[in-house]
Amino acid sequence: MTLNNDTITIEVNEHGAELASLKKDGREYLWAGDAQYWNRHAPILFPAVGKPYNNGLHIEGKTYPMKQHGFARDSEFENLGNGRMRMKECELSASYPYRMGLEVCYHLKDNRLEVYWTVENRDDKDAYFQIGAHPGFLLPNYNAADEVHGYIQYRDREGQPLNPEIVSALKDGNRVPLDAPQNCNSVMPIEADTFAHDALMFEGGQVTEAVLCDKEGVPVLGVSCPQAEAYGIWAPYKEGCPFVCLEPWCGICDPYGFTGDIGTRQFIHRLFPREKYHFNYTIEVYK
Repeated sequence: MTLNNDTITIEVNEHGAELASLKKDGREYLWAGDAQYWNRHAPILFPAVGKPYNNGLHIEGKTYPMKQHGFARDSEFENLGNGRMRMKECELSASYPYRMGLEVCYHLKDNRLEVYWTVENRDDKDAYFQIGAHPGFLLPNYNAADEVHGYIQYRDREGQPLNPEIVSALKDGNRVPLDAPQNCNSVMPIEADTFAHDALMFEGGQVTEAVLCDKEGVPVLGVSCPQAEAYGIWAPYKEGCPFVCLEPWCGICDPYGFTGDIGTRQFIHRLFPREKYHFNYTIEVYK
């Protein structure tokens, strides 16, 4: 699927309803999906964000296999036209005991891409899920020899700079609490070892917008999601990696060793039968 206006052009794959290209005035901003570093562009994280401990969800005394970030990113979607896509029904129950609907809508407005997702509980019982975004963006004028490859600015719900803190590190993809919170500056340089210990996670709704800046500190694009309960910043820790992911989440990976019921997972969402949940985020291109 292709959408464009006078400024922005996007390409979306039916596989995963995944954004595959985002161009402004002919310039590409989205990571190309080279498997040497990471073979995705901007996967949808549903019905799990991050890794459930031991790749399993515990629901009413039974364990259901669930891989990291869920199954939506590897599911097929139907193109409904006008930027709308819907996950095919057959993809919804293989490892998940709820009948859920997921619709995606991409909308262009000026220099912004607005992304809307709707989760619907189509079951006759309460259903639990998480959802989140994982878009990867090219580092401006990347040169592996540079000491700094760009900067990330952190902003709150009012769009103001903030100094967030990190309270967890990752162990085998799950959270382990730090002995003391790690305070971060409102502007973070992206360096070769920034992601040496995996993703940076800001929990508790601290960060609702992250702005990617070039090596001179000039904003290039921002990813905002006022409803974000957590926000991840990540890139593969590989030499020469030329991109970074800005990830607003309504959900988060399990604590290491967690074996509780799905309803007790942190940042879990419950839908009553026939109820809907709306998640949206915006990519705004400044430069």
